[in-house]
Amino acid sequence: METVLNAIADWIKGILAGAIMSNLSGLFDSVNEQVGEIATQVGTSPADFEPRIFEMIRGVSNSAILPIAGVFLTLVACYELVQMVTEHNNLASFEPALITKWIIKTGCAVYLISNTFDIVMGVFDLAQGVIAESSGIVAGNTAVNEAGLANLEASLMEMDVGPLFGLFLQSFFIGITLRILSIVIFVIVYGRMIEIYMAVSLAPIPFSTFGSHEQSQMGQNYLRSLFALGFQGFLILICVGIYAVLIQSVAVSDDAIASIWGIVGYTVLLCFTLFKTSSIAKSVLNAH
Repeated sequence: METVLNAIADWIKGILAGAIMSNLSGLFDSVNEQVGEIATQVGTSPADFEPRIFEMIRGVSNSAILPIAGVFLTLVACYELVQMVTEHNNLASFEPALITKWIIKTGCAVYLISNTFDIVMGVFDLAQGVIAESSGIVAGNTAVNEAGLANLEASLMEMDVGPLFGLFLQSFFIGITLRILSIVIFVIVYGRMIEIYMAVSLAPIPFSTFGSHEQSQMGQNYLRSLFALGFQGFLILICVGIYAVLIQSVAVSDDAIASIWGIVGYTVLLCFTLFKTSSIAKSVLNAH
C-alpha cells in the first residue's frame, strides 16, 4: 500500500513540477521585450514614430485648429492696439515707435503660428538629441537571466506535494503579474507618444497668444509642457538604466521563487517610476 501511495505522490509531484517549470519557462520574455524596446521608442521623434498618424495630426491641425488660432490672434492683436491707444490718451501723446512695435509683435505672432509645426518639432529634436547622447551611457542589459531555472526541476522533485502546490500557485500568480506589468510598460511608453500627438494637434492656439504680454502665459506654459513631454523620454531612459543595474544583481538561484519575487518587485518599481516621470518632468520645468 505504501508503495502505491509513494507512486501516486511521485506522479502528482511530477505533474506539479512540470507545471511549475512550464509557468517559469519564458516567464520574463514579455517584460524583457517591452523593457528592451523602451530606449528605441523614447528615442524616436513624433514624426518618425508613426508617420501616418503624424501627417493626419498635422493635416487636421492645419485645417481645423489653425483658422481658430488666426481668429484668436486677430482678437489679441486688436486688443493690444486698443489698449495701446487708450493708454496714450487717444493718440494725444502717441509715439510712432509704438505702432512699429505693435506691427513687429503682430508679425512675429503670425510667423509663429505659420511655422508652428517646425517649432514644435525643433523642441522634440532637441529632446531626442539629449536622449540619443544618453542612451549609450545609460542603457544596459535589461534581460532577466533564467539560467538558474535549469537546476530547479531536480530540487522540485525532492519537495513534498503540499509545498509544491504552493509553489505552483505562486508561479501561476507571478506569470499573470509579469504579463500585466508588460502591458503597463507598453501603455506608459505608447501613451506618452499619444499625449504628444494630442498636444501637438492644438499647437497653433497657444502659439497665437505670444503677441500679447497678458495672454502669452498660455503659450509659455504650452512650451514648457512640450519640453516636459520631450524630456520625459530622458527620465524614462534613466528609469530603465536603474532597472538594468538592479535586475542584474538578482540571480535565479536554487530558491528560484524567492529570486523571481525579487525580480517582480523591481519590475513593479520600474512601472511605478515610469508613471512618475510625467509629473517629475512637469514639476522640474514648472509646466501645468
